[in-house]
Amino acid sequence: MLRIKKLDIFIIRSFVLLFLGTFFICLFIFMMQFLWRYVDDLVGKGLAMSVLGEFFFYATLTLVPTALPLAILLASLMTFGNFGERYELLAMKAAGISLFKVMRPLIIFSVFLCCTSFYFQNVIAPKAQVKLWTLLISMKQKSPELEIPEGVFYDEIEGYNLYVKHKNRDTGVLYNILIYNFSDGFENAHIIAADSGRLEMTADKQHLYLHLYSGEMFENLKSQSGSITNVPYRRESFKEKHSIIEFNYDFKMVDESFMNDQYQSKNIAQIQTSIDSMNLRVDSIGGTFYKEAKAGAYRLEENLTKEDTLKIQTKKLTAINTDSIFKNLTLLQKQRVTTNALSNSQNIGNDWGFKSFNTSETDNRIRRHEMEWHKRIALSFACLIFFFIGAPLGGIIRKGGLGMPVVISVLIFIIYYIIDTTGFKMARDDKWPVWMGMWISSMILAPVGVFFTYKSNNDSVVLNADMYINWIKKVIGIRDMRHISKKEVIIEDPDYPQQNEKLELLCVKCEDYISNNRLTRAPNYFTVWTKIENDEEVIAINDSLEIIIENLSNSKNVKVLNELNNFPILSVHAHRCPFNTPYLNILTGILLPIGLVYYFRIWAFRVRLYKDLKLINKTNKELQEIIRI
Repeated sequence: MLRIKKLDIFIIRSFVLLFLGTFFICLFIFMMQFLWRYVDDLVGKGLAMSVLGEFFFYATLTLVPTALPLAILLASLMTFGNFGERYELLAMKAAGISLFKVMRPLIIFSVFLCCTSFYFQNVIAPKAQVKLWTLLISMKQKSPELEIPEGVFYDEIEGYNLYVKHKNRDTGVLYNILIYNFSDGFENAHIIAADSGRLEMTADKQHLYLHLYSGEMFENLKSQSGSITNVPYRRESFKEKHSIIEFNYDFKMVDESFMNDQYQSKNIAQIQTSIDSMNLRVDSIGGTFYKEAKAGAYRLEENLTKEDTLKIQTKKLTAINTDSIFKNLTLLQKQRVTTNALSNSQNIGNDWGFKSFNTSETDNRIRRHEMEWHKRIALSFACLIFFFIGAPLGGIIRKGGLGMPVVISVLIFIIYYIIDTTGFKMARDDKWPVWMGMWISSMILAPVGVFFTYKSNNDSVVLNADMYINWIKKVIGIRDMRHISKKEVIIEDPDYPQQNEKLELLCVKCEDYISNNRLTRAPNYFTVWTKIENDEEVIAINDSLEIIIENLSNSKNVKVLNELNNFPILSVHAHRCPFNTPYLNILTGILLPIGLVYYFRIWAFRVRLYKDLKLINKTNKELQEIIRI
């Protein structure tokens, strides 16, 4: 019988609560980004709340699969970051529970979310896409809300341009009105100027009722003679004039059938069926075009009839110099030949251009269907990848809350989005195979998730800034300074006479090493890469120095402690070959650009070692004087 442990319930509950919060936050962010793209189609249309609510609902359904990966990444980072910050993950590991066992219930839950994402994309999203795009097209076709601005021409009424200098917002009366009526064409424009007026919508919201007062109307009259130099016009003055303008203000839904052939409205099975049928159609059309080409302008010898073949075999063909034939033609014949050749080439080019457009358009549709097929699976799989990135990464950084996890999640998602968008464009433009373009983001991030999971399971330090800073300091050659201070409790004072002898012996070792090794001169390039053993003399000098410093650090004399801080920290291996493996050193030396960099680095460390040994001798002498006193 399957038993659910209390630890699994605790882990799932901690994750689910954060997941629900982050999911709705991510969904809201993507919804705002989606609305920003179509804000121009929504504002100023006077849409009913029911229409807007329906639009938001379907848009939310289509964005659920996009918000799921980011929500899983952020929730897993926060969950395991909280576990690490509260030492709960450490307690689990101390109890013998590995990271995989801790992640096991959430892995099952993430697989469930992957299936949920695929279900939304394959079942719910196609229906929602049809409704959403039907609403969008209907919104774009809807007339804007009638709001005549002041001081500018208003052209939202088809066939009319209206200018209003001033309007009374309380009464709705318009003053100093100028109307250009182009409904009968620009040549027969009607121009109306009125002192005041009012616009009203009819009860059926199909027409505008225009009331004008104290104005004039000018109308061009068609000239009977056909001359355009003098065109008569008619002028009419009026005290009051009323007219009706067609203006359909109602919101009407377009037919959903225009989405039937779009890849967004199909499930996986329908997409695959469409791909197969389009491939069959392309093959059929391509075969037809090939037969036409062989029988037409690109007629091949194997397509000739038997009579043509016999004629070719019986006649002795000689090389024909077309240039000489063309030169012997008359000017009229030359013109006729070039005209025919140009016409034939243009006809052939137009024919192949039309055929190429047909095939390329079908290829683009096939490619978009294939991209949608791969996208639905890849986006579902991304939920699992983001979990295996977020969970171990949260255990590594050990930071919960909305601070560091949000920053890291956004950075990772931006990287994923850039890679995914690049792959999408490459696949869309047929520069990459479709499967590569749609799976490139998963192929790059999946190894990252495996790496973080491996490092977190082995408690490896990956994001420790001090480790990287120390490594950079080691490569550049930056060393820490000694900080020896007076101890609060000293059990035993140092034996100064004995330390004095050790200081004297250390000075002798340093002088001997300086005299026996040419540290300031350029080392032999061949010896640098072949001499692998450690420098035992420098190691012995460093050990003796550290023992002296450790013993004298128990001194109560502040001058002695201050002088100890002047001793350098020796790098006992920096002046030798960089690797312990012979073939790596030889290979580095052979590769001259890399070898020269290491060679000058070794030379610089040899010079620094020379200065350090000189500084040790100088500090030894000063310490000896302090000890004698």
